[in-house]
Parts: sequence; C-alpha cells; structure tokens
Amino acid sequence: MNRDSDDLSLVLSGGGAHAAYQVGFLRYLAGRYPRLRIPILTGISAGAINAAFIANHQGTFKEAIAALCDFWSRLDIAQVYRADAPSLLKSLLRLGVHLFTAGRPQSPVPKGLVDTAPLRRLLETGFLSPNGRLAGIGENIRRQKLKAVAITATNYTTGQAVTWVQGKDIEMWERPDRHGMMTELTVDQIMASSALPILFPAIGIGGAWYGDGGIRQYAPLSPSLHLGAARIMAVSTHYRPSSQEAGGAVQHGYPSLARIMDILMSAIFIDLLEQDLLGLERVNQLLDREPREDHSPLRLVRAFTLCPSVNLGLLAGGSEPDLPRPFRFLTRGLGTRKSGSFDWVSMLMFDRRYVKQLMDIGEADARAQKEKIEAFLADA
Repeated sequence: MNRDSDDLSLVLSGGGAHAAYQVGFLRYLAGRYPRLRIPILTGISAGAINAAFIANHQGTFKEAIAALCDFWSRLDIAQVYRADAPSLLKSLLRLGVHLFTAGRPQSPVPKGLVDTAPLRRLLETGFLSPNGRLAGIGENIRRQKLKAVAITATNYTTGQAVTWVQGKDIEMWERPDRHGMMTELTVDQIMASSALPILFPAIGIGGAWYGDGGIRQYAPLSPSLHLGAARIMAVSTHYRPSSQEAGGAVQHGYPSLARIMDILMSAIFIDLLEQDLLGLERVNQLLDREPREDHSPLRLVRAFTLCPSVNLGLLAGGSEPDLPRPFRFLTRGLGTRKSGSFDWVSMLMFDRRYVKQLMDIGEADARAQKEKIEAFLADA
C-alpha cells in the first residue's frame, strides 16, 4: 500500500447465523485483494468468531478467508448447540422448577435454553486450539501482520460492555458504560461474546459472567476508533427496508411472542451499527466543512458499509422445516409459523442450506458494490 496501512479496520457485527453473510463479503474481498492486510479487527457476537478466526490464521488473507469459508460451509446445528428433545426438556424443566419454587437456593439455576458445549468443541477444533488459546494471534502481532484484535462482550455482573483487546502498544479506554481490557484472547472470550441472552448460557471469566456483546455495546465502531482506525469497513447483517416495507403490517392481531422477540433481537443486536455509522458520517461532514485545530481530538474517519440486499430473517422461513424437530416444535409454539416471524429463529439457523444462501448473498452484494469497494481500498 502506498501509505501507512495500520489505519484500516474491519468491523463485524452480530446476528448469530447471519454472520455467514459477512463471510460471503470476505470471500469476494479475498478474491479481489488476495494479499490485503487488515491490521485492526473487531467483532461482536457471532462477528467475533469471524474476526478472531482471521486474526488467528497465519496464512495470507486469501488463505484465511478460504479456511473461514470452509469452517462455515461445514456447519450444522448439532455442531453449535444441542436441540434434541432430552436437552430441551431438561432446560425447560429446570426453568419451570426455578420459577415455581420462587428461585429458592436449592432449585437448579437455568443457564440457557440450549447447551452450547458443541460450539466450544467446534471453535477449539476450527481454531486449532485444543487448550483454548489462540496462539496465532500473538504470532501475527509479533510479525506485525496484525496490530490489534478486539472482541466485545457484556459483563452481566457490572452491566458494562467490555472489549477485550490483544495487541501491541495499545492504550486502553474507560467510559461509564464500556471499557477496554488488554488480555490474551481465548475461546472463552469468543464464547462469551456470542452467548445470545436467555438462549445461550453465559460464560464465566475472571470471576464474572459474560454474555452477548451486542446487549450493551451502544457504539460498535468505538473499539476501532480507540485502536487508531482511520478507515473502517463495516459489515452489517441488518436489512434496510424501504419506507413502504417499513410501514407495512407484519402481523395482524395481538403480537405473538415470536414477533416480540424479532423486534427485541433486531433492536439489540443488529440496528446499533447503522446508528453508529450515521453519527460517524455527521462528524465527517462537520470536519469536511470546518477547519480543524491541530490539537483537536477529532479526526476524519472514512467508512464503507455493506448491508444485505434481502431480508435475511424472512429468508429463513424456507429453511425453518430443517430445524431439529423438538426445537421446531418449540419455536412454532411461540408463533413463528403463524405470524411469519423468523428473525430471531434465523439467528439460530446454523443449517448448511441457509448458511450457503447467506454467503452467496454476501458475495453478490459485495460484487454489486465493486466500484465503491475499489475506491475505498484505492491504495491496496
């Protein structure tokens, strides 16, 4: 690259299985820029899996993305969480006992609707990390291939968003509701950032319990900005509906639990990235118009954003019959099929057919934005 390349950052948001869309974008990018160097990687929720995978891989960018594509292409639900009848029944019984005994100390504490032990085994195998350590990240930092990688989770103990950072010569930050913490990243941090509330169990780290990073991270771009990024590529998994689509009725009558969960999950895990990008654009417009003092903490940060051209949640309706039968029975009981509300279920749809669809859409959307990507990466 013609200028300092340490300012380029990749921001990958959450959304469970929707993160396969990000992989499609990266597949296009790797085909166009096989030796691209992205020194700052940040991820939230399932995006943390993709960010950490790339940061841990010691090959070229193209080789890393090829391995990531293979990782996602082999996925199935049984490799991510247990959704068989005995496991679901055990979780529901534990929850029922806890509720009807008023949470007495002797009652079993419900930790999550599903068991994610398969996901831990999958990550340890996919990251070549039998002991949970991500040795490749430290090696890539030592070789100056990587400047820093950041993964965000929510500390259930304090209510803060915590961003774990591994890098060199990085200054941490402290805000009332979020802060950075220097550490050596492990599979535990990835599991914590990906732990969808209520559905996935929280992860204990250092005497505290952590869950999905999207819950309290109101500023998804902030880790990249604190790490020195001047150019940000952000991949959202949120479909932007037209005004007509947004104003249309999705469900008539009293809202089902599935519909309420759709809106809740979208508000928490998907919409925040676009709000943060809007704020960044406004600051950039201000800096473009007004002369800036040398001592000003503000700086111009360019961003490229990719969003799905189709509603990934609605797309999941076609794959809903492929869910494990006990889990499908449970979700239909919440009203998914009756109301057509598949957004929150789609986040758990780690089905190979659905994952492939999302990867193909991500690649096609990136190809449609070819000129904008080339302009943004003009130095590459």
